[in-house]
Amino acid sequence: MEEINNIEVVPCTESDYLKPFRVNYSQNGTKKSWDFMRTHDSVSVLIFNTSSHCFVLVKQFRPAVYMCEWEKSKTQPPQSADKTEEGAAEATAPASESQEGQSASEGEDSSKWPPASAGVTYELCAGLVDKPDLSLEEIARQEVLEECGYDVPASKLKRITSYRSGVGVTGAKQTMFYAEVSDDNCVGAGGGEPKEGELIEVVKVPLHEAMTFAYDERIPKTMGVIFSFIWFHNNMSPKYKISTNV
Repeated sequence: MEEINNIEVVPCTESDYLKPFRVNYSQNGTKKSWDFMRTHDSVSVLIFNTSSHCFVLVKQFRPAVYMCEWEKSKTQPPQSADKTEEGAAEATAPASESQEGQSASEGEDSSKWPPASAGVTYELCAGLVDKPDLSLEEIARQEVLEECGYDVPASKLKRITSYRSGVGVTGAKQTMFYAEVSDDNCVGAGGGEPKEGELIEVVKVPLHEAMTFAYDERIPKTMGVIFSFIWFHNNMSPKYKISTNV
């Protein structure tokens, strides 16, 4: 998963997932404009395994997160020569500007790019709402099966809530579900659809470690993970009589 190379940044002139627009409008008599991105709504699923009392998350490389870390590294001041020699094994030199459309292997010193782990995040099982013939529950069911390997009837998915994500850029709606599974429901290894370019690792977080995991800033994760763990603690923990270490 973390063997990332031949990085190339090019203009995005056409996409099946993102469409940029600019809206001009007046607000209280003041003319304004705002750039936004039209994209699909999505679903996410908090999965709890009742056999092992753990949450089932997915872990994957996110290019957008990686590039944010790369941009951040470019603004950091360069280290002194002495410090670089002493900490070469631990520190990564700041990346320099690359020409648009030029790959790291050809135009950049690859050692100046952050490690691939900088773009790896922990997330809820999730997917785009791009199948108009399926209900949100059916789409969520498919994602649980493809990404995590559990076969759960759509009728067993509990709707938690829906909310807007990326309101400054996309404003898309995500609907969150809760699914209880057991080892008996596991029919595959998960990992996503390779034909769609997915490379997903299934990760289990023990219930008693959940809130420590949620608030550990050293672990890169989405807001959905934190919110859903809090929701579980407030609504489901008494059922299992196990502390979520809050």
